[in-house]
Amino acid sequence: MENLQTIAQFEELKKGERTLFVFSADWCGDCRFIDPIMPEIEEKYNTFNFVKIDRDQFIDQCIELDVFGIPSFVAFHKGNEVGRFVSKDRKTQQEIEAFIEGLTI
Repeated sequence: MENLQTIAQFEELKKGERTLFVFSADWCGDCRFIDPIMPEIEEKYNTFNFVKIDRDQFIDQCIELDVFGIPSFVAFHKGNEVGRFVSKDRKTQQEIEAFIEGLTI
């Protein structure tokens, strides 16, 4: 999974097809909990471009998108938000996969 480097990159990536932003932070225990399963999820849903956003580095982007809990997921397709799985709760592999499968793109 690539790491977001700039706001300009975010703006460009969200215009693409099937982009899934994963909001996380190094200090977040629930984020570390899903780290080992994310490669399998990325492989299973390889039509999506997964991009990790460090919550601390891009706090203004989090505020703009109403992402106040992590880990969280926000999906974009051709510039439009098509789904969000945003909360402060720990997420399971099954919950993440159900969210992705429920996206209508």
